[in-house]
Order: sequence, then structure tokens, then C-alpha cells
Amino acid sequence: MLIEIGQIEALFRYPVKSMAGERIESANLGWNGLEGDRRLAFRRVEDRSGFPWLTATKLPDLLLFTPMPAVDSAQRNPPTHVRTPDSKELPVFGEELAKDVERRCGAAVQMMHLRHGIFDDASISVIAMDTMCEIARQAGVSPDVRRFRPNILVRSLRSMPFQEDEWLGGVLSFGAEENAPAIAVTMRDARCSMVNLDPDSAVSAPEVLKSVVRTNQNNAGIYGTVTCRGQLAVGQIIFLRNGS
Repeated sequence: MLIEIGQIEALFRYPVKSMAGERIESANLGWNGLEGDRRLAFRRVEDRSGFPWLTATKLPDLLLFTPMPAVDSAQRNPPTHVRTPDSKELPVFGEELAKDVERRCGAAVQMMHLRHGIFDDASISVIAMDTMCEIARQAGVSPDVRRFRPNILVRSLRSMPFQEDEWLGGVLSFGAEENAPAIAVTMRDARCSMVNLDPDSAVSAPEVLKSVVRTNQNNAGIYGTVTCRGQLAVGQIIFLRNGS
């Protein structure tokens, strides 16, 4: 049975991992998440671990770099340039951009393009507005969804924080049709220090993560795996199909 739970309030994609994201009105949901999401990332050249990608947990300044798509570029195309915190517009794969990042992080890096994306745990992340606002209230900061870097922000019918936990094991359907785009809710989103970082300054506010830990055992939002492809758009009605 489908239960209406709310609607899409906003959609976000992040063309370069850990750099500034972009708010979009619609997006194609494919097997590897939103088209164009996290397809590029800086690799730490000397890192031999299983996760060599440079993220804002290692270099908070990455949040201040803004990917710039080509004029009239389709969302599936990667950005051509990046605006640096110093307001320089540099080619994505250019040596000057890599050198700028290397200077800030103290390690050699290389921009990589992976067709299927570079994700931490799953290809789609979702958070409800009530959850984000309650964390901000508890932390004493202004609510800013960009701290949580979701793909989908949900405006829920019920005003209750952390209701995403109830979706675990179910399927979120973006529309009531049998072939509507959908994701299986696979796990809660365990948060890291990135939520502390102000998206406009990269200044850390540790009370944000402390609030998540205190109020919901370090979880805020959910991760999902795509079960049916299709088009997502702001305002789309969201239904929950329970897994039982």
C-alpha cells in the first residue's frame, strides 16, 4: 500500500565531490543516482587506502570551490570550469586548479571523472525539512540544508523530526504510478564533521554534529538505492511503500 508522506521541496546535485552543490528544479534519476551527481572528484595521488578521494573533512576549503557548467549545458555534462575561493575561473582538469588545491591541502591531487559516480555509502541521500530544522534549533544555528548535502529535501505532511528512520526497509516512490521513479531506503545516514561546516565560509560549528549525536544517535536522513528510473521534479508527491 502506498502512503503519501510529502513532496519534494528541493533537489541538489554535487558535480564535484565536496565542492559547492547546485539547487536544481528537475533531474533524471538513473541507476547511479541523479544524473551528473558526484561524477568528478579529486584523488589524493599518494593515498593507497580504499578511499583516496579528497573531501571537505580533510580540506574544508573545498566547499568554497564552485563548479561552473558550460552555458546551456545539459545536466548530464560535467562542469568545464571551477570558480575558486579567490574568484578565479579555472578549467576543471587544468594544472592550475590542481595546484591551488594541492597548496591548500599539502598533498598532490588529480581530478578524476568516474562515469558511475563517487559515493560514500549510496547513490541517493534524502533528508526531511523537519529533521534539518530541529538539528539547527538544538545547535543554535540558522537552518541551512546545504550543511547536510542531500540530493532530495522532503517537505513532510507530518511535522516530526527524524521520521526518515521510519522509512527504513521501505520504498520511496515519486508518484503513484507503478513505473514511477523510486528508491529503496537501505540505511540511515550516519553523519560526520561535514555538517559542522558553514557552506559559505567553511568555518566549523561543532555544536551541529553534537546535536545530531545527542538527538538521534548521530543519524540524520537516509540513503537509498534506485529501484526504478525516471524524472524527479520539485513539487513531486512522495509515497512510502512499506517493506513488510
